[in-house]
This record gives sequence, C-alpha cells and structure tokens, in this order.
Amino acid sequence: MDSHIITPGPYRATKLWNEVTRLFRAGMPVRKHRQNFRHHASCFTAAAAVDWLHQLLQSNSNFGPEVTRQQTLQLLKKFLKNHVIEDVKGRWGTEDLEDNHMLFRFPSASPLKPIPCPAPAPDSRSIKKRPSLRDREGFFRLRNFKKQEKDSMENVDPALQTLQDESNPPTEEQQHQRRELTLEDEQEIWRDVTLTHLQRILGVSSLDEVLDQRHINPQNIIHNMTNVNKHGVVTLEDKSNDLPHWVLSAMKSLANWPKYDSDQPSYPGFERDVFKTVSDYFYSLPQPLLTYELYELFINVLGVLQPQCERVAIEALQLCTLLLPPASRRKLQLLMRMASRISQNVDMPRLHPAIGTRTLMVHTFSGCVLSSAEDCDLDELLATRLVSFLMDHQQSVLSVPEYLRSAIRDHIHYLRAVQVPVDTGPSDGADPVCVPMPMYAFCKQISGAEFEQQKAESSQKAMEELLEILLTDRNLTEKDRRKKLKQFQRQYPDIYSRRFPSCGQQSKTDSKPKIKPPLLNIKKTFSIRN
Repeated sequence: MDSHIITPGPYRATKLWNEVTRLFRAGMPVRKHRQNFRHHASCFTAAAAVDWLHQLLQSNSNFGPEVTRQQTLQLLKKFLKNHVIEDVKGRWGTEDLEDNHMLFRFPSASPLKPIPCPAPAPDSRSIKKRPSLRDREGFFRLRNFKKQEKDSMENVDPALQTLQDESNPPTEEQQHQRRELTLEDEQEIWRDVTLTHLQRILGVSSLDEVLDQRHINPQNIIHNMTNVNKHGVVTLEDKSNDLPHWVLSAMKSLANWPKYDSDQPSYPGFERDVFKTVSDYFYSLPQPLLTYELYELFINVLGVLQPQCERVAIEALQLCTLLLPPASRRKLQLLMRMASRISQNVDMPRLHPAIGTRTLMVHTFSGCVLSSAEDCDLDELLATRLVSFLMDHQQSVLSVPEYLRSAIRDHIHYLRAVQVPVDTGPSDGADPVCVPMPMYAFCKQISGAEFEQQKAESSQKAMEELLEILLTDRNLTEKDRRKKLKQFQRQYPDIYSRRFPSCGQQSKTDSKPKIKPPLLNIKKTFSIRN
C-alpha cells in the first residue's frame, strides 16, 4: 500500500487522519460474511480490521513499530465514532467496537476531514498581533542628522556652538532614535531569535502555519534558559506550581530502585503501587505537559523524527520545549528522567505481568505528555512515538542549547550598538546605510568521507597559493626565496613537482647520496705560515 511521509506544515494532524483513513479504506479486505442466518456483502470483522490496521501502522513511517494492538483498537473506535466505518446495520457514533467477530462496513459517504482554509486577514476590531522589533518602523533606521548638523556648524565659533548646544536640547526625534533597549525589547529578542531558529529547522515558510504565536510568552523562554540547577532542570520561584513532595519522593524511589528511602514501607508489589501513584498524579493534571496550545507544533516536529534526521529532530524539540511554561517543562524533565532510568534498570521488578518495562513507560505516560483537545485526532499513536524519542534523548532534548544563548546575546549586543547614528558620507536627505542585521543559518551535515575529501582539497589549494606567493613576493630577497622554496620542496614534494615538473624529475635522479672527499673531513690544524 502506497504511503508517504506527511511533512511539517499546517493542519498536519488532520492530514495524518485523512492519510490513515484513505489507506484503511483502500486496502482493508472485505468479503461476504454470514451472521444470524443472514449474509452481508462487502464487510469485515472487527478482529480482522485490528489485525490489518495494526500491521499498516507499524510499517508506516509516520507512526512506527511502537504502535500496539490496543492503540489500534482505540483508533478503530474513533473511526466508528466519526463514521469512517459503521456496523452492518448502518449504526455508528454511539456504538461500541471490541476485538471480536462483529461485522462492520465502509459507508458510501467520504469520511475524510476537510482541510480548513487559511483564516482571513483580521480587521481593526480583532486582536492585533504584538509587533516585534523587526516590524517597528524606524527602530533600526537612523537618520544622518549628525552629519547635517556638523556641516551647518562648521564655521561657527566653538564658544558660541557650546552655548547654542546648551540652549537647544536634542529634539524628541533624536531622543527617540538614541533610546536604549528596554526590558520589553530584550524579551522580544529572546522570542524572535528562538522562533526564527525553529522556523528554519522545521523548514516551513511561516510559523503561523503551525503555531499561534499569541500563546508564546518570552518570559517562559528566558526562565527556561536561565533558571536551571546544576543538573539542567528548571527551578521554580513559586513552589506551589512544583510537584508535590509525595510525588517527588515516589519518583525518586522508582528512579533509584532498589536504593530508596528505608523509611518507606516495603512489601510484594510495592513498586507497582508507587508507579500507579505517579501515573495517577500526571493524569490528574488539567492539561498535558506539552499543553493543548502547542499540540500542532509538536505534531509537526514528528515529521522530522526520521533516523537520518535525528540531530535535526533533537534541535527542533530543544526549541519547542523552551516554549513551555516553566512548571510544565520541569515536570517533563523529571518524568522523562525517571522513565528512562526505570526502563534501563535491570534490577527493577516487572511492573506489568504481560508488558515490558520500556513499553509500559511509553504507553503509560504518552497520554499525559501529548494529547489533543479534540477527541478525533491520532494523539495516542503520535504521542507514543514522541515519548519514545524523548526517553531515548531526554538529556539532549531537555538541555539548554548553547548556540541559541550565544545568538541571543550577540543579537542584543548588536542592537545596542546600532542605537548610535552612523556617519556615512555626504548627506543627501536619505537614510544612511546601517550595518546589516545578523542572520543565522544552519549548515548541511556531510558524511565523513566528504569531509576528508573537502579537507584535502582545501589544504592542497592553500599550499598551492602559498607556493605562488613565495614565487611572486617582491619583498623577499633571492636568498630567502631559494631557502623557503627548498623548505617547501622538502615538506610538500608533490605540490612542488606539479608546479615544477622538471625539478621534480631532477630531484629523483639526484636523490642518490654523494661520497664526500676524504680530505674535506680532515681537520685543519696548521696555519698559513706553516
């Protein structure tokens, strides 16, 4: 069955739903069945649908082998609720579906969801987007008023000029152009630089397609990047938003099993009760840890979760998790660390009689990490894949990227520097050309063989240029030139022989050692007179 990767873009969750629906309707085998002494044409059993759809999802690059049979059954229930399928009597919506031999069929109407059209441009009465620094006209444009003032006051007596400067303070326009960066400006820089990097990683033309930027609080980004402890975990000023003490104690017990607090009770099955206590707390939170507002953004990050794009996916998730509220990011960090340690702990008793520890971690906490506000999305399947990736790379994903911190710091220093007007040539009434805004780009990763080849080619070219400089430099004396050329010939014979082929052949013939005359080795102990 033909399938393709749904690349990042607007309404990716809806496109994934339509893709799975299309593949299921096109490939699910249907045949004639008999039930209650009646024959039903073009139908299938629920168990057969679970088998076929489970195999499809595991082999599909958008979901992967982490999908379980139980998740496939949940998806079929959503299909029945949204009239992708119906029972043989035409009922759907409120009907239930189990992994049995009940008969179902496809309705004649198309079950595909319509892709929403882009929202119209907001009018003046709607909520306006807060302008960023790059949108504020005149913030970076500096008029050449200083040069004009200098030309006009060129022949004025210095004493009179001083008095005139004291009597004529700077105008309001000049004061505005010389203003310093405010706290609000710096917060906008943190926000804009982070979102610019994220947009380039995802490869979308605009983040408005996958994210409502009104939900982005720059203070969250600043807090998540600056208020961290020595382990890289976010610290909170308001402890009321932190995990309760009993939850932290339970998570530490599971993460450090069997080295836990001796004051805690110990009995057979104690670790299972502690694990259930932790999972119950996270499912009692009003929102998933990645929030409903950022659901579409994280769904788009799943488009780059391919084996060949692992580094790109890590960088994308680094930036996305920086947009979270600090309390949610802290809970996510502690939860992923605990789940990763439990899944790697060979001393941990089995927490489920039929499911492995790692699989249990992924499927238990996927719903409290990522879920949609709408009930008809594929959040169970997508969250499983995301949580599995977070567990494997939690130390890298949930760390603060140093390159982003440096980019923001350089951007702030740059904007502080351009607050001073620039004198550029004679004034013609036009705005001067200021230093261009710094742009940040990402390099394409190459293989090791390509790197070695480029390194060799660039080194060869540099040595050839050095040889030409030695030959054409007029500041060198002939003695120094010959000395440096001989040194170059000894160190880089291949490059020298290509430049002087005849000398290269001669050097090979003259490479035989010469026998020194014996008289030359005799030490002279007599003077000229003797």
